[in-house]
Parts: sequence; structure tokens; C-alpha cells
Amino acid sequence: MSDSILKVENLGKKYYLRHQQSGRYTALRDVLAGSVRSFGRRLLPGNSPAPKLRREEFWALKDVSFEVNRGEAIGIIGRNGAGKSTLLKVLSRITKPTTGRVAIKGRVASLLEVGTGFHPELTGRENIYLNGAILGMTRADIRRKFDEIVDFAEVEKFLDTPVKRYSSGMYVRLAFAVAAHLEPEILVVDEVLAVGDAAFQKKCLGKMSDVSSQEGRTVLFVSHNMPAVQQLCLKGIVLEQGQVRFNGNIDEAISLYTQQTLTTISKVNLLDRHDRTGEQNLRFSAITLCDGKGNLLQQAVTGQDLRLRFHYISSRELNRASVNIAFNVYNSQGQLLTNLNSRDVNNMEMAVGKKGYFECIWPHFNLRAGTYTCNLFCEVNNVIEDWIQSAFQINVEDGDFYNSGSLIDRTQGDFLVEYTWKAEVWNLVN
Repeated sequence: MSDSILKVENLGKKYYLRHQQSGRYTALRDVLAGSVRSFGRRLLPGNSPAPKLRREEFWALKDVSFEVNRGEAIGIIGRNGAGKSTLLKVLSRITKPTTGRVAIKGRVASLLEVGTGFHPELTGRENIYLNGAILGMTRADIRRKFDEIVDFAEVEKFLDTPVKRYSSGMYVRLAFAVAAHLEPEILVVDEVLAVGDAAFQKKCLGKMSDVSSQEGRTVLFVSHNMPAVQQLCLKGIVLEQGQVRFNGNIDEAISLYTQQTLTTISKVNLLDRHDRTGEQNLRFSAITLCDGKGNLLQQAVTGQDLRLRFHYISSRELNRASVNIAFNVYNSQGQLLTNLNSRDVNNMEMAVGKKGYFECIWPHFNLRAGTYTCNLFCEVNNVIEDWIQSAFQINVEDGDFYNSGSLIDRTQGDFLVEYTWKAEVWNLVN
């Protein structure tokens, strides 16, 4: 007998997109002129009516159905625009569905964006009690959990400060602590945890794991960080264009998602990525993959020399700035293979212009055939400027890594190492 706590049946969410019939961009002067013309039409009879806006239907979710049992941790993954956040908003009762129904047993605590459920004018202390009341907790229950929440969030010094003065990281720490500790039956967490630092993200994953496995509560987790999803969840739902593409084992879900996002890397455009974090005074704009001579590549071949160029745009020029660039490489199962971090080999001090690129040289590329996903990170003068999860992928074909005249085979493993053998003979004397 299943212990279902959440059931979604034929769920759909429709929006209307309005487009003005225009073949060019709209400048401020066009908006002002249009307002004057509209006002004139209302005053003077007989004028032509205002141009009509074209309305287009857009289904953010369509025919979504699944069921979640008590105590399960479910990873909801998919590309940007797949409908993940819309689904969580419907489940959190922030927005109503257009079609279908959702049956939920118990309280739902949601952490969908920085400051969810907080009033900026109230202090951290007051917001803890406010959120608890919204979740249906009594004052005694909140007081019993209060010290645990404050300790987890690490904001004791700022507890009586209005949260509008909190940094984004402090906001998220307190919001997550409240959501996780006030005993909801279902905890819903979106990509918002990416705002926190690595130590806090690890702490949150540990708490969500405890909530699910030890306390028997349900977790719905949306993230582009596949290692985090794989660590926390046993099941995964893959969304594609508002529909459920897959519902099942998390490893299979991650593998399917990886194939969805496969892009040849000759030139990846990052300017349209809106799921990045950091101050963004410096932003990655593109990535190019080249061979050892600087020629553009569509994919890598095991054994060749690679140059990865991370193009950037900056709001200002920085002379002799301390720059740290890093990218992590994960396999199709979300396991971390390596971290190429400039801080490990040299603390780069350089002049950063308004445009340019950082280059990482990877001699004798040693990964086997497959698809590898990479996160991308930049820090300038110890401040995180740009951080993009699943920024790009490298598609790799096997090559002659050992210069033996033939391709390597699968018996030699997935991660190749340059090595030599040596034999020494002792002449034994009686």
C-alpha cells in the first residue's frame, strides 16, 4: 500500500503572451509618443483606434502527472524554460493551475527565491515567527525550534536587524533554516541555494537528507547542480517543454538530462544565461575550444592538446587584479572528475580589460570518450563575480593517447594517466 503525500493529475498552466505588431525595437521616445497618441484618441472622436496587441497562448506546463510518497526526495531537472519553477509555484499554491488538480497531504514549506515569505521591514526574529505562523505552527512550537534555526542560519548577531539589510547569502541561510526546521510535511527547494557559499550548500544538502531519510518528510529539489541532485535524491523527474519526459531512477534521469543539454563547444554563448550568480561586474560571455595551435574544435579527442578560452566582458578595467578562474568537470552520472583552478597553480595578477579571455591549457587531454559537463567560476579580488552551473559540455572521442598507433580500448579505464615502466636487474654474487 503506497503512502502517497502528493499527487499531480493532468496538470497544466497556460499564460498569454502579448505582442505588438512591430518590426523594430521600441525606444523610450516610441513609448512616450505612443502614450500621447493614445491620450489624443480618447479626447478626439473619429480617430483611428489604437493598434491591437497580438495574443499568443503559451503552456508552461501541459498534462503533467506524477505521484510522490512520504519520505521521498525527488529531483526535478530540465533545461531553462522547461517548467520547473512554474511546477513548484503551483505545488506551493503561489499560482493556480489552468487544468488538472494537485492533492497534497500536509504543510508545504517553499524556498523558491531569495527572501521567499519574508517581509523586508521586519527583523530576522520577527520573520521566523511570521513564517512559522504561515505554516500553521503554534508560538510554542516555533519557540521550541527557535535556537536551532538561529544556530543553523548563523545570523545570531543580526537577529534584530531588518532583513532588508541582509546580504543575499544571509537571506537564504535564514530562509532555508526556517523552511527546514519548522517541520513541514513537504519541503520545496529551488535553485536559490546556489546563492550560498559551498560550505552552506553542503550543510543544506545534509539537512535535506536528514529531513527525508531520518524524519520521513518529503523533499522536492530543483537544481542544475547534478552532483547535488544525485547525492540527495533517489528518483528524478525530467521536464522538457512543460511535459514530463522521464520519471524514475535518478541516474537515468541525469543521463537523459545530460543528453538534452549537449552542445558542441566550438563557441558557446553565455550572455543569455540568466541562472548565473555573483556580482557580475565581470561576466563570462562565450567559451571556445581550440587545439594546441589555436584552431577551433567542435569536440575534443583523447590525447590531443587543448586550449579552453573563457571570454568575458567587464564593466571596468582592472589593473593587476587578483583573479581566480576555475571549472569543474563532471561525468554523465554527475560525479566530479577534476577541478581546474588557477589558484592551485598560480595566483594570477593581471590587467583585466573590458573584453578579453582567460585561457586554460590542458596538454595531452586524458578523458575517455563521452560527454562531460562543466561548471564555471570567476573571482576577482576575493569577490565572486560570475558562477554558472552546467555552463558548457565537452563531447569527447577516443584517440591514440599512448601514441601506440591504435585507439585505446575500454579495458584501460575512463581516466587515463601518462606513465612509464622501468626494469632493473641485479647480478647476484654468491
